[in-house]
Amino acid sequence: MNKQDHLSKIMAALMDQDRAATNAAVDEALGDEVPPMDILNEGLAAGLQELGVLFAEEEVYLPELLLAAEITTEIMKRLQSEFQADETKIKKRGTVLLATVEGDVHDIGKSLVGMIMNASGYNIIDAGKDVPNKKMIELVKEIHPDIVGLSSLLSTTMPAQQEFIEMAKEAGLRDQIKIIVGGAPVSRDWANKIGADGYAEDASGTVVEADLLLGRK
Repeated sequence: MNKQDHLSKIMAALMDQDRAATNAAVDEALGDEVPPMDILNEGLAAGLQELGVLFAEEEVYLPELLLAAEITTEIMKRLQSEFQADETKIKKRGTVLLATVEGDVHDIGKSLVGMIMNASGYNIIDAGKDVPNKKMIELVKEIHPDIVGLSSLLSTTMPAQQEFIEMAKEAGLRDQIKIIVGGAPVSRDWANKIGADGYAEDASGTVVEADLLLGRK
């Protein structure tokens, strides 16, 4: 079985919310030396994103989406050990502070971003979900990250991204960090409107955006 067949099998099993089949497909892929990054990005993340589209179109329901997210989270923890095994080979490219904004308790997308960026060489500090902007400002002062990534999965919590940018300006921190926003209802137009430095549509896109913002290729 070639790499693409493995990835398609993982994606299909996840979209069926079949825990055993998804884990078995991941094991088979690892056994055939499919890179963990590809399993995460092109198998699991792709399947979860496709389910998100189907959910928006009301072709699947919330319990199905949540089960797929739960399966993905479990496998992500397994893959993390694969990434850590190669960590000494990766030159860190910068520090990224991630959070899901206050009022939003969704974090599967943010967790995917963190894993993919970590595997790509970024030092990730995950502040969690439903994080108040005041806490984020404190963390920026303490950690001095190169990038702050703010996720919002609800349109009602998107204003928190704008509020953080304003608070960063007031605290004299805005010029010290690059800010990337993302999440299902977020767009590049919104990012431009609120004065963010970047926007990412998905987890892999966040790495590309971060590299561009920090002047790396």
